[in-house]
Amino acid sequence: MKKNIKLAAAQITPVFLDIKKTIDKACATIIEAGKNGAELVVFPEAFISGYPDWVWLIPNSQGAILNELYIKLVENAISVPDLYTQKLCKAAKSANINVAIGMHERNSETSNTSLYNSLLFIDNKGEIIGKHRKLMPTGGERLIWAQGDGSTLKSYDTTAGKIAGLICWENYMPLARNTIYQSGAQILVAPTWDKSTNWMQSMQHISREGGLFVISVCMALKTDDIPDEYEFKNLYPKDRVWINSGNSCIIAPNGKILAGPLEAEEGILYADINLNQITAAKRMFDAVGHYARPDVFKSGLKK
Repeated sequence: MKKNIKLAAAQITPVFLDIKKTIDKACATIIEAGKNGAELVVFPEAFISGYPDWVWLIPNSQGAILNELYIKLVENAISVPDLYTQKLCKAAKSANINVAIGMHERNSETSNTSLYNSLLFIDNKGEIIGKHRKLMPTGGERLIWAQGDGSTLKSYDTTAGKIAGLICWENYMPLARNTIYQSGAQILVAPTWDKSTNWMQSMQHISREGGLFVISVCMALKTDDIPDEYEFKNLYPKDRVWINSGNSCIIAPNGKILAGPLEAEEGILYADINLNQITAAKRMFDAVGHYARPDVFKSGLKK
């Protein structure tokens, strides 16, 4: 396996609730990252087709408003696979790059009308190699997304190394993280909506805890990016410019920030890494190796 790799974090704004234009923007970004030599590009949480920030603004008693928004959300969601994933795969193959992209995913295995907050993995040959459904939607997100299950907590062998993903606050779940560490992940992709200082500190901690590279990618979104037809945008303060300013970054196994944070702008961050840094980091502390002590700590609840 190659040791020297270039990573990319795409802090890109989707075309809000417009799947066709968002996919076109994603494909253009994939091609750009590939031309710049990246072997893995990561997009934000719910990039296709925009984070439903109204869950923090509109009470559940406003059913008529929420129904209309949910209909639009489902209409602009992904069914894996579909024509939209085919376009993403074609772009990944053309650019010879691995892709991890956040999306609203329909439950196409049954009704096709419930949604998951999912992360799609595509390899550099243009093949879908897996997906991860967020285990636990946070707070108001529970009104939108169903809960994922543990079957998607795994790593994938790619030309960019062994990659895995946890979405936003499920990175705070110790057992979820430990499962990812046990899978042998070398790169953790962490698409998120959280831009806070606390989040950044957690990402640095997780990189050290897991002895891996972390790509934290947040969405840059302005109030002007929300079309006027969606009245919930009027619930923001009139002088508010940014709904979310981003703060994406790429972090080394020792907790050092290699690229970013990128704030209040769209852009692609790049970082050149060497996978040997993982081995060096784990000489002193390997959470699922010599420091694990499974003879002492048992998982599961006592009966």
